[in-house]
Amino acid sequence: MTTLTTMEKKDTRSGFGDGLYEVAKKNDKVVGLCADLTGSLKMNKFQDEFPERFFQMGIAEANMIGTAAGLAISGKIPYTGTFANFSTGRVYDQIRQSIAYSHKNVKICASHAGLTLGEDGATHQILEDIGLMKMLPGMTVINPCDYSQTKAATIEIADHEGPVYLRFGRPKWPIFTTDMEFTIGKALHMREGTDVTIFATGHLVWNSLEAAKALAEQGISAEVINIHTIKPLDNKAILDAVANTKCAVTAEEHQMNGGLGDSICQLLARNTPLPVEMVAVNDSFGESGTPMELLEKYGLGVKDVIAAAKRAVSRK
Repeated sequence: MTTLTTMEKKDTRSGFGDGLYEVAKKNDKVVGLCADLTGSLKMNKFQDEFPERFFQMGIAEANMIGTAAGLAISGKIPYTGTFANFSTGRVYDQIRQSIAYSHKNVKICASHAGLTLGEDGATHQILEDIGLMKMLPGMTVINPCDYSQTKAATIEIADHEGPVYLRFGRPKWPIFTTDMEFTIGKALHMREGTDVTIFATGHLVWNSLEAAKALAEQGISAEVINIHTIKPLDNKAILDAVANTKCAVTAEEHQMNGGLGDSICQLLARNTPLPVEMVAVNDSFGESGTPMELLEKYGLGVKDVIAAAKRAVSRK
């Protein structure tokens, strides 16, 4: 089973809520919109402190996106909040037409992404959202790995001009990037290695670090790189890493088609083709279950990253 050590754990959605509150204190242009999920998105503190800058839109996500577009035209920096499934699939037309096409400065903030939403099941466990959003011209796509990185990303995107999709999750997860700087589009080296590079995003960064420790005990030196920004990719960091290790693994809580692995494979195919193994959901919807059970069942556990790394090394 996937192991989580006894270090402090906190849900990434709380990183969003705390980050939104912090950035709003510094920047009075920041406004928040929520589609009837204030508590789930941890936007309560923002709502309590800045009621005149908070808009409860009700269960009307398309209207929320349209309102956010209008607020952006007026010079505000709108942060929209709802579940990832409703933040993307339900309102894709509005995002494309009203935000992406005219490059409006809207921050689309999406909680409860991926399988780790857990018991709510397949209808809410969107695994296609990264692909949907990265295909939109000019859209920045960020998928942080823990509470601290989500908080930092939430603060950072206020200064980024243009639309952003910020994806985060529901379960409590280890906090391990507290002292690490966050820069949009800049990958983070989490662990050095010489035999294989593991490119991971979101919750799978932790699983990849756990896998790298186990691989080291088996004589395989695995490098782990945190790709928190899926678009724009840190092309230089990726190409520099594989120039050394000559093979790679990608790990993400998303469909294999359209996600981080897809982007990295395209980059490598154009520059330096080499063995790549992908840890992701393979053309399947999810189901109800605990987050850990689902990660294991759908091939996203620590043991799956270990197996993928061994396959990649064997193909060199």
